[in-house]
Amino acid sequence: MTRIARLTIALAQLNPTLGDVSGNLEKARHARAEAARLGADVVMLPELFLAGYPPEDLVLRPAFQNACREACETLARETADGGPDVLIGLPWMEDGKLTNAYVLLSNGLIEAVRHKVDLPNYGVFDEKRVFVSGAMPGPVVIKGVRIGLPICEDIWTPDVVECLSETGSEILLVPNGSPYWRDKTDTRLNIGVARVRESGLPLVYLNQIGGQDELVFDGASFVLNADCSLAAQLPAFREAIVVTHWQNGPNGWHCADATKAVIEEGDAGDYAACVLGLRDYVEKNRFPGVVLGLSGGIDSALCAAMAVDALGPERVQAVMLPSRYTSSHSLEDAEACAKALGIRYDSVGISEPVEALETALSPLFAGRTPDITEENLQSRTRGAILMAISNKFGSMVVTTGNKSEMSVGYATLYGDMNGGFNPIKDIYKMEVYRLSALRNEWRPLGALGPDGIVIPERILTKAPSAELRDNQTDQDSLPPYEILDAVLERLVEREMHVAEIIADGFQEAVVRRIERLLTLAEYKRRQSAPGVKVTLRNFGRDRRYPIVNRFRDEMPLSFQPDLSLLKAPRGKFAPDGTEF
Repeated sequence: MTRIARLTIALAQLNPTLGDVSGNLEKARHARAEAARLGADVVMLPELFLAGYPPEDLVLRPAFQNACREACETLARETADGGPDVLIGLPWMEDGKLTNAYVLLSNGLIEAVRHKVDLPNYGVFDEKRVFVSGAMPGPVVIKGVRIGLPICEDIWTPDVVECLSETGSEILLVPNGSPYWRDKTDTRLNIGVARVRESGLPLVYLNQIGGQDELVFDGASFVLNADCSLAAQLPAFREAIVVTHWQNGPNGWHCADATKAVIEEGDAGDYAACVLGLRDYVEKNRFPGVVLGLSGGIDSALCAAMAVDALGPERVQAVMLPSRYTSSHSLEDAEACAKALGIRYDSVGISEPVEALETALSPLFAGRTPDITEENLQSRTRGAILMAISNKFGSMVVTTGNKSEMSVGYATLYGDMNGGFNPIKDIYKMEVYRLSALRNEWRPLGALGPDGIVIPERILTKAPSAELRDNQTDQDSLPPYEILDAVLERLVEREMHVAEIIADGFQEAVVRRIERLLTLAEYKRRQSAPGVKVTLRNFGRDRRYPIVNRFRDEMPLSFQPDLSLLKAPRGKFAPDGTEF
């Protein structure tokens, strides 16, 4: 094998569209052309790039598998031109087994194929449902250099990297489809450092970006040298093609310092994720724009700001839907917010259609006191009007319920829950306030909305209200949001025992009420619009609870299993299966 002293690797942190095989192929071609212009030896693309990620059950369709394979072969033939080699991911069917594969294309051929070994099957991942685990891999050879290609989850445990190190790999190139959630950047970096320390090999972590249904892929790719120093940091939430320059010396391969972007983290990361998730959901589904109800409250104001940052003001329409309970300050605040964002603002009153519904129902409801039924008529009238606007003009309805409301069912089916996508579905109410205040003092890089204050101050300070009856506030029906959110975070994200939460200092009656509401609202969440995942456990892909469910957590913290009841296994069985 001819040894070389230098290698140039282009990292293509790109945004594929799931199922758009021809479009993804074209993106790969452009990346290769840019890599050639920059003098790269090889261009690396993310996991399953030709298919998009995660493909879910689409990947089981033979026609889809064949389309991905044909695109791969087309790109392979094009590498006969002497330009950069290509590393790219796709689903790979061979001998009746479907794997998550990563291939090397060089000299007009598919030079090597490697298969993902460790298939994640937790949280948002269901890869064991559709893929077969690959065999332990050895390195591939690129320009005379032995390259290990562990795929995404393969580096979250030591085994695959250990195998690659023992079989002579000199550099680890790791393609990823790693979705965003809060504080994920540090987690990935720590995993990378652990594998570098164990193997003594430099590591490239290449992630895709983009929104796919509820998931957002944030990029934030990086390069670690063998001493664990950071050689390159690609940006988050943006496409980038970066060339890295490598040199072989007495201590192995070393990457020269390259791009070191600042990564949006914390609230800024959550906001950027929500914007990217909304933008890609609208763009990839080819909606011309969005429409949302702008109530004068903070949830709809934040969603409007996110929509403008994602799509630009010319593609966002706000509609005020006042009733006889709508306050003058709500009318003023909604109009001021729309003006600050530069979006179209319309008003459609709901009093007459609500009264018509009440009149139509009056014979059936005779003798019964008005209650939440009449309140929900208002919400459902608003939902019907927004959907009519969507049907007439093609814009997608953005629904605006936060995670606190979605948790306890403080939302109306076929009313304010109507819509195609919810950018703040995984954002608790107190976080809504934080993100709104943040946006008033910070405009994200690449945002299409204006600088400065876009959410009027009064929206940030007034008591939240659904305004479905006189003098109503959210706290008439719910605990204070500071308490509600703290309890929900313990129940949803951490799955804590009710007794543990009470021991944290929360009132028992409040905790049990919240736990009950959380359980009862599952049927509503099943019918809700998808929304961006930003926490460790979102409603939908992460947290999957049964609707019919009578369990309530009444277990004392002192409970311990009685091990004396457990029969000690002997480990010997008769032919009929009987233990002896």
